Amino acid sequence: MTKTVEKSAVGRLKSRPQFLFVREGEKRKGPLFLLEVRDRQMPDEAPRVGFTVTKKHGNAVERNRMRRRLKEAVRLSAGFAMEPGHDYVVVARRDVLNAPFKTLEARLNDRIATVASPGPVSGRNTRKKIRASLAPSRRAAAMSSNGTPCAN
Repeated sequence: MTKTVEKSAVGRLKSRPQFLFVREGEKRKGPLFLLEVRDRQMPDEAPRVGFTVTKKHGNAVERNRMRRRLKEAVRLSAGFAMEPGHDYVVVARRDVLNAPFKTLEARLNDRIATVASPGPVSGRNTRKKIRASLAPSRRAAAMSSNGTPCAN
């Protein structure tokens, strides 16, 4: 008799718009890869995953090897940790080639299990955004107790 082990099926991201959609989501950085995550607001659907390896990381043979290693790590262990209704994109770094497979699996599981933490303000004009958020407190600090500006 054959045992049937129920595995969670992980879908694939295939088109450019799907990858761009995930790019707008949360980014979880690591030494072996960058994991981009976005919730599709569809908790009943299986998670989907896509893989990206840029040309700057080697020739086609090396890039395909990186992609195969990441796919296998997702298939064997990380697919079970992925949340339903979420999309994941794994952007490989060069170190994926030489890392032990167990380390690759462990790091992938860690990145998937990581919960988003509010990071610093990012994007264009970061310095202006930070300055604007600090402006009211600076003004309050520059005022004297009776509400008139202090001379420095």
